[in-house]
Amino acid sequence: MPITKVFHVPPNESAKRIDHYLSCHLPLSRTAIQRLIKENLITVNKQNIKANYKIHPYDEISVHIPCPSPIPMTPEPIPLNILYEDKHLLVINKPSGLVVHPAPGHDSGTLANALLYHCKDLKGIGGRERPGIVHRLDKDTSGVLVVAKSDFVHRHLSKQFKLHSVNRVYIALVKGVMKKTSGTIEIAIGRDIKDRKRISTRTARPKHSITNFRVI
Repeated sequence: MPITKVFHVPPNESAKRIDHYLSCHLPLSRTAIQRLIKENLITVNKQNIKANYKIHPYDEISVHIPCPSPIPMTPEPIPLNILYEDKHLLVINKPSGLVVHPAPGHDSGTLANALLYHCKDLKGIGGRERPGIVHRLDKDTSGVLVVAKSDFVHRHLSKQFKLHSVNRVYIALVKGVMKKTSGTIEIAIGRDIKDRKRISTRTARPKHSITNFRVI
């Protein structure tokens, strides 16, 4: 469904470009926001504006986000590193560099394309563009990824991930010297307000996060 969001600019947010301001408050890139402005889907005080418009205190910004166009899903013979498989689910080891599901400008060569080729019955499970996929890993992250083979299994696995009852373990390289060999980091994080590709504490949409770490 189309979505409409309305923002009222507070006094301390004035003089910013509107595309920069909205990129800090919406899960959209500045390029995507500029495209919406060009299509007159973003207005200020009910008036069309340009992407270089600088916001003023108490401006009313309306953002109309249309339904995304369906992305073609074609089965592709991409090799999968299968760790486990039965009639209910599939567990694979996703390599770094493989995109999980199609997105505008990247509609082939993804894990979703490979899954449709490997298991023909996945189409439509969990959503058209994420066949059977319960959770996701970033393109440059390698690791275990779970795929459900039915809507029933998908619902139950998705609930487990949502409730954080699934224990996730990551191995990471860090720069510098760790002051502690183990500990817990509990802090709100989200997309960085200046670089949407980064997750940091400097964010407009913080989410509670707990990370237990151990140096190995």
